[in-house]
Amino acid sequence: MTTFDKREEGFENKFVHDEGQRFKAEARRNRLLGLWVAEKLGMSGDAANDYARTIVAAEVSGGEAAVVGKLVDDLAAKGVAITEAEIRVKMDELMAQAVAQVKQGI
Repeated sequence: MTTFDKREEGFENKFVHDEGQRFKAEARRNRLLGLWVAEKLGMSGDAANDYARTIVAAEVSGGEAAVVGKLVDDLAAKGVAITEAEIRVKMDELMAQAVAQVKQGI
């Protein structure tokens, strides 16, 4: 194996690692976001954790737009006045927290 091949393999391994970390951070962010919205909807305990799992699943099946759409719909159905813009700001805040937690191995 040449030096170039080793270097290429190193870059590929780093890419795989970084993508894995990004996936974990997004899942963590969505869980935290689900718990935040569950609180706004008056849920706690197992109900809140189950709701957070549905938010994580929404990302897997439909991406970030599906997550935001579900949250907006659920909040509107319960008469909770939180806008899409506020949800996106909270997503950004929680993403920073999630990245830090994943890096720390929490």
